[in-house]
Amino acid sequence: MDVSLKIENLGAVRDVLAQLGGEQARGAYAKAINDTAFQVRRALQNEMRSVFDRPTPYIVSSPRVVLATPGKLTASIAPAYRGGKGIDPQKILQAQEFGGARRDKRSEVALRRAGILPAGYYTAIPETPYPGSDDGRGNVRGPFLVQLITYFQASGDQGFKANMTDKRKRAIHKGTAKTAGRRYFVSYGRLRSGKTQHLAPGIWAASGPYGVDVRPVLMFVRVPSYAPRMSMERVAKVVDVQEYLDKRLRFRIREAAGV
Repeated sequence: MDVSLKIENLGAVRDVLAQLGGEQARGAYAKAINDTAFQVRRALQNEMRSVFDRPTPYIVSSPRVVLATPGKLTASIAPAYRGGKGIDPQKILQAQEFGGARRDKRSEVALRRAGILPAGYYTAIPETPYPGSDDGRGNVRGPFLVQLITYFQASGDQGFKANMTDKRKRAIHKGTAKTAGRRYFVSYGRLRSGKTQHLAPGIWAASGPYGVDVRPVLMFVRVPSYAPRMSMERVAKVVDVQEYLDKRLRFRIREAAGV
């Protein structure tokens, strides 16, 4: 979203504005535009918190303000990708505003390339998360996800550095004083025949004596098509952009004039 200069309702400060030089006036304009942009950013973050279920700090903090300057009297508010981990938040939020299919996560690309995740499916955390797997926000913890990727030898050029050694696998199977031993396996449910056909598609863990305690870890589900949830039009209405900009213009003009 862009915030551009639109001078309205400045009658109360017209005489004050006349006292300012051109550069002073443009500096006041730029500050008022930036004030408004940050107000829009706050409203956008509130919109995320209201329409998303436990949004991560990564998503909520993603909107960035590209500041207006005296030479460019327009500010932009848009999600910014900081590189490294995670999906570009702009792609996530575009799907939430305009609808459509979600993009693959990095882990899904790795699992798909390894032949583990079927075409047309994506991963989802079970309704009852596997112990120690979730971050409390409905997402799989990064270290746990890396363990799964490397356990299944799915590491490659997707940012997962090395596949798990047989020694490390044996340690997971054995467990520790704090965590039960477990063996991960993949079920394709009715998609394929086999001994695990009765289980839903996904990654499962077997633990306990003879592996009798079987629990879902990461499910394979059909890729959804999202209905629009966010609305930049609603955000703009909440802020009342033009009225807020008018107020900040009057304030910044008086400030620049020292009155």
